[in-house]
Amino acid sequence: MSESDIGKAHAKLTRKVIDLPGVTGVAVGTKGGRPCLKVYVEGKGSALTGKIPSAVLGLDVVVEETGRFRRL
Repeated sequence: MSESDIGKAHAKLTRKVIDLPGVTGVAVGTKGGRPCLKVYVEGKGSALTGKIPSAVLGLDVVVEETGRFRRL
C-alpha cells in the first residue's frame, strides 16, 4: 500500500471519528510490522462500540486507550 493510500485512509477515518466523544486523536502506526491506523481514546467505553470501524480502505484500525492529551 502506498503512502498516498495510507494518507487517504487516515483522512477518511479522521473525518469519521474525530468528533466522537472520547476520541482524542487518530494516527498512522504499525501492527505486526504492517501499517495500520490508530484511534486514541480516553477510555474504551460502550459509547464508542460500533462507531469506530475495524478497517478503512484495507488498513486495520487499532483502538488504544491513552487518556486525554494535553498541551504543555
